Amino acid sequence: MLIYSSLDEVKRRETALRFIAALVKKKGRKSLYDLSGLAGGFPVEKSDLALLETYAGPALFSKSLQKEGIIHLGGEKVLAFNRTSAAILATVLALVKPNDEVIHYLPELPSHPSIPRSVQLQGASYREFDNLKDFKLSNKTSLVVITGSTMDHHIIPLTDFEKIIEISHAKGVPVMVDDASGARLRTIIYNQPRALDMGADLVVTSTDKLMEGPRAGLMAGKTEFIDKITDKAHQFGLEAQPPVVVGIVRALETFNPERILDSLDRKDKLHQALKIVVEGVEKTPTGVMISEDTLLKEVMSYKEDVLFSKREIASLMAMILLKDHHILTIPAVGMPGVSATIRLDLASHDAERLYDPQICHAFKDSLQKLKEVIFDEEECLSVLYEP
Repeated sequence: MLIYSSLDEVKRRETALRFIAALVKKKGRKSLYDLSGLAGGFPVEKSDLALLETYAGPALFSKSLQKEGIIHLGGEKVLAFNRTSAAILATVLALVKPNDEVIHYLPELPSHPSIPRSVQLQGASYREFDNLKDFKLSNKTSLVVITGSTMDHHIIPLTDFEKIIEISHAKGVPVMVDDASGARLRTIIYNQPRALDMGADLVVTSTDKLMEGPRAGLMAGKTEFIDKITDKAHQFGLEAQPPVVVGIVRALETFNPERILDSLDRKDKLHQALKIVVEGVEKTPTGVMISEDTLLKEVMSYKEDVLFSKREIASLMAMILLKDHHILTIPAVGMPGVSATIRLDLASHDAERLYDPQICHAFKDSLQKLKEVIFDEEECLSVLYEP
């Protein structure tokens, strides 16, 4: 094995970050092509810098945060967090008691690990479903979570969305929507309504996913719930600090869906070109992706007695892409438990600096190297854990 635990995933991430730091220092930021869809940004203005204080910043920007957040997500009140995971944890702490139950519905299993981990910390039980026929509340259910778009950008059908809210509210159970990227994917590409407009009580999104904000979480919803969650957020230091709040506000003010829409035509062309390199490449709403199952098949077509898991193989491929071609994808830098699917987001700024033939060459070359090193454990360990 190459990856034994989440600690090894932390080491893999640290290796990737050290490589990126050395690359950018030596060759500049333009030498890196971040196609993760999580590049985000920090679009603060020069005049903002003097206001990034503990009290002056929140006092000045809280009104703008409320205004812009409600425009983007709807609802009665908004709250900023240092991470989307922090918003989920604060919500569970505020609305779920020990021995209660949280039910989670998503388009495809498994869930993002932040949800079951938060429930476990609170001492509650957890069930998750990706089939509406199996979805059923119990007398202990105190919160229902819906994921609008999975880590691999699978979108929940609108009819499922509406039915779950209806079932939950009939039992008096509040609904929180984890709309990390879905707040933009669902609404802009699939023309679905905002989560709160469909009757959800709370929604949280990531302000670095398909928008140019900092890596942070923005929650909106009914005032009665937001106030309870705010209390827990401040108790545990989960709320966003002034510089992050300013970054969120500026990102919301300048958000433009055109970049997302412009990626639609290009993804079809790239998908056709990459199919020649990797047969199982799939489309995403804003680009293409190669799953860990597809990579395993590619490697096994070369030689069947593969020593490593499909997750380890995908991590290797992502690290080769980064080290040899400077293309950054989530499995190289993602947190422990993140999806191992290699996804190229063509709505990313850096995608404009790469031509499709360059991307195809990078994948062809990296796949060939993967097949060459996959049977050499020492070489694989070097790829994953040495800068």
